[in-house]
Amino acid sequence: MSEQKEKSERKERRERPDRKARAERKERRERPERKERPARAERRERPERKERPARGERRERAAKPVKLNVINEPKESYTGGKSSLCPGCGHDQISNVIISAAWENGIQPHRIAKMSGIGCSSKTPAYYLGQSHGFNTVHGRMPSVTTGAYAVNKDLLYIGVSGDGDSASIGIGQLIHAIRRNMDMVYIVENNGVYGLTKGQYSATADIGSKKKKGPINKTQPIDLCALAINLGCTFVARSFSGSKKQLNAILKAAMSHKGFALIDVISPCVTFNNNDESMRSYGYVRDNEITLHMADYIPHFNPIPEVEVPEGNFRDITLHDGSTIRLETISDTHDPSDAVAALTALHEAETMAKHVTGLLYFDSTKASLVEDLGLVDTPLIDIPDKELRPSEAMLNKINAAYLA
Repeated sequence: MSEQKEKSERKERRERPDRKARAERKERRERPERKERPARAERRERPERKERPARGERRERAAKPVKLNVINEPKESYTGGKSSLCPGCGHDQISNVIISAAWENGIQPHRIAKMSGIGCSSKTPAYYLGQSHGFNTVHGRMPSVTTGAYAVNKDLLYIGVSGDGDSASIGIGQLIHAIRRNMDMVYIVENNGVYGLTKGQYSATADIGSKKKKGPINKTQPIDLCALAINLGCTFVARSFSGSKKQLNAILKAAMSHKGFALIDVISPCVTFNNNDESMRSYGYVRDNEITLHMADYIPHFNPIPEVEVPEGNFRDITLHDGSTIRLETISDTHDPSDAVAALTALHEAETMAKHVTGLLYFDSTKASLVEDLGLVDTPLIDIPDKELRPSEAMLNKINAAYLA
């Protein structure tokens, strides 16, 4: 039985190549005939390739036109160094808005002084307005240093950038007195609810019930800097969100045109320590729980209002010190920016609902600024020559005699 099996297997192996050859011949017969390729000389000739010009002879691409502002300055004149903050940090978006607002308002870079304290927020002045003056103070002391600079050189635009630790903890006393004096400056609080430089501890503005990535839920009552400022008589109080670029840009441009102290509290999520779902200052939470009082638009003094399109619905125009206008569109009937009680009510109601109210909360153009209270002359003290600042010998003797009499 086994011999017969071996014979059949040998026969099959002998016949296998024959079957394969027959199958290949059949396939060739059934395959359509290939067209013969034309001779090489008859083939279609490709057009000759043009030689590339030498590097020095190449045609240069036309440069894109540089957009200038009303004082013929490019936007690059308002930029700064490269940011070293964590990728996605809300502070970088605020820096970009500061650049845009100063450029769009047509402020000369050398007429701006940027002031800061200590913290992640106070690193940001290196990232914008590289041609402006700047001073990085010790922790919490930025308002007092700015007061001294302002007293001798009042014609500069002072932009202070601080954080919730710098302003609501160690520097809160400094902030309170700067507000009381109504000094001409824009004070931006980059508020993330944590101490980013010291590994994310809760700051004094952290909301009750909020939880950062690591650690327990915050149970300590927060300090609301906007409510504090309104109670102290601050003449321009607003809250915004670093993710709301258009709103923040309009508010910041209006603050630059305001005469007096302008406080802008900007919710700026910390992507490293406080951007989780349980945090009440994360990007997702603020977007879902933001109560916008109105859409803000800024009309500069060099753009006549009759040429601006009038929005549909309710709106209110507020004229600023330099003749510019902030237009509050779709404004609620229940909110009056000139009513401090209404502003405080809006903040309190938002807090009870665990939400964030944004927009221009309060505005007062009637209060005298620090320069007016001090009775300073029109010329900044820094520009007055020594012979005019120093009393003569006869005048000094007269003054001393009055005290000795």
